[in-house]
Amino acid sequence: MTTPGFILELREHIGHAPLWLMGVSAYIVDDSGLLLLEQRADTGKWALVSGIIEPGEQPADTVARETKEETGIDVIVTDLVAVKADDRVITYANGDRTQYLDHLFVAEIDPDGRSEPHVADDESLSVGWFDPDELPEPMTASSRERIAAARDFLRRRDDGDARAQFTFRGTAIHR
Repeated sequence: MTTPGFILELREHIGHAPLWLMGVSAYIVDDSGLLLLEQRADTGKWALVSGIIEPGEQPADTVARETKEETGIDVIVTDLVAVKADDRVITYANGDRTQYLDHLFVAEIDPDGRSEPHVADDESLSVGWFDPDELPEPMTASSRERIAAARDFLRRRDDGDARAQFTFRGTAIHR
């Protein structure tokens, strides 16, 4: 995974100490309801498109940027589903420790920029559209959890539930 420059600069000062980062993940669907996934180069597991928010960048803009960079697809962000702190501190092979605050969004394909997904950088081995009921393996546990949360949110939203409430790792979230 490519490490953003601002993180490399911070690491010069803090070494491997735990670093709190904000990230995004995106439940991206096409017109037929297929879900866009990428197979991560670092783990080989399938996952939602995700990335780290750059300083000064809006989280929804991060979704659009990361999706374009990783899959070549232009998206329109439609909903914020959840903001959730990951309870794990991740230790990378180089010793860096990080914990994430994830912003889970729903996005759809920009009709003005429609194209087929493709591996657009070195962060993915493969990208493609999948039936949300038939997910590829292996898949990250966090993506499975986020997919379930997004699908529950969309069901509630589409049913007209003004609260669009769901439980995400035991925390009630209200829209």
